Amino acid sequence: MSNVEPGYRMHAFICGHERPENAIRGCCFEKNSLDLMRSLKIKSKQMGLDDVRVQKSGCLNYCEQGPTCVIYPEGKWFKITEESIDPIAKYLSDGIIPSEFLLDITA
Repeated sequence: MSNVEPGYRMHAFICGHERPENAIRGCCFEKNSLDLMRSLKIKSKQMGLDDVRVQKSGCLNYCEQGPTCVIYPEGKWFKITEESIDPIAKYLSDGIIPSEFLLDITA
């Protein structure tokens, strides 16, 4: 039994949660997470990764380290930035983890 949606080998979720202006915690939306999601989606399509889905998610709860991205079925967490788009897309293609962009979710 697969942990991903039928038809997809990997599934990337990018936090698109937006908090109110006066919120104590920041949010990934303020850090351009939706633009980054679009960039990763475009890059994955350019690479022909039709078996990968890239989409927005609700809050992933690592706002201070964000913008955040989690990829299943492996459950790998990344900080997504303009610089990480190509390495994360490559990971979606060949499975080689760009460790410099991994999030520490144990803290």
